[in-house]
Amino acid sequence: MNQRPGVASSFGLNRNTWAAAGAMFVMALGENLWRRFLPKYLQALGAPVVVIGAYGSTEDLLDGLYQYPGGWVADRYGRRAALLTFVAIAIAGYSVLAVAGSWPVVFLGLVLIMAWTSMASPTLFAVIGDALPPSKRAIGFSVQSILRRIPVLAAPTIGGLLIAAHGVRTGVRTGLVLSMVLGLVTLAVVSRVRLAIPDHASARSFREVWASFPSALRRLLVSDVFIRTCDALVDVFLVLYALNVIGISAPRFGVLIAVQMATTIVVSIPASRIADRTGRKPFVIATFLCFAVFPVAVALAGSFPALVAAFVVGGLREIGEPARKAFILDLVPAGSRARSVGLYYLIRSVAIAPAATVGGLLWRVTPTLPFFLAGAIGLAGALVFALTVDEHYAG
Repeated sequence: MNQRPGVASSFGLNRNTWAAAGAMFVMALGENLWRRFLPKYLQALGAPVVVIGAYGSTEDLLDGLYQYPGGWVADRYGRRAALLTFVAIAIAGYSVLAVAGSWPVVFLGLVLIMAWTSMASPTLFAVIGDALPPSKRAIGFSVQSILRRIPVLAAPTIGGLLIAAHGVRTGVRTGLVLSMVLGLVTLAVVSRVRLAIPDHASARSFREVWASFPSALRRLLVSDVFIRTCDALVDVFLVLYALNVIGISAPRFGVLIAVQMATTIVVSIPASRIADRTGRKPFVIATFLCFAVFPVAVALAGSFPALVAAFVVGGLREIGEPARKAFILDLVPAGSRARSVGLYYLIRSVAIAPAATVGGLLWRVTPTLPFFLAGAIGLAGALVFALTVDEHYAG
């Protein structure tokens, strides 16, 4: 009887982290039925490629603008109330996307569904920080990451099969209906979170939260902006490149996503355990280098097997993500944990918001151009981190 709690504890699992990870699992199961195909859904609703790029920029902008308010709600009203609110708003967004008759309506739905994707993010971070000591945080993030990605092994392929069988519009809408049902399940899961509301004596203003960022965290943020710009330049165009340029089918694209997620799952736990024991920096560098290589590998791929190899590299991008997130939590003040995480991601996401629109404009020149530019920017970000963040703070 004593062994089970010990095993759970070694993986950073308790009532609260289980509930947070379970919510991520259920929501990911629904969203990955359709989310990777939203650019095709926009195209089917008549959106030109520049609008699809603008969609990616809007997603990144909302991701940033929502982070700090999401963290404020979590610090002010508690982790459970925040998660319940954000899931309910996302469910409303799924319903808007499901009834969209033209592409502008998708942007309205995006405003709502990002409540889960972005507003909830600082809360999920804070649950790890509240519930686990520093020595367990990377493994805690790794377990969350795995449970969020297990559904991706099958869901995008199922979504691709729905599209192949019923067309883009009906296939995506079927996935959205399933997301609404799973969102209701998630409400029951997050109701199990039991964490005290943070002490408001330590409440800080927006400016004070920024002033509390140590130099190591600010340098990580600068390098992270480079890396996420690299990602945002091409992310919404991956499905278009694979389906329209190389010519694979939607189900095969689902298989690529499954390959990417399987790679992440395989490397995540071992990397996180080592990072917790030996230091964060080498794993963050490895992650950043893989971000740089991935778009170039996609651009150089001319066949499905080559794309499989590229998406293995895409999966390796997550090898240091738990370490990077744990690094952030190591440095932010406990009393304003969710707001500090929210501010970090607000700055990062607003900074990269133009990237997808730029990617759309570069795509019009030639589809490979944004991919090669992304690789160069990603390499710069890896170098910035390697050269500016002191190993003492990264470990």
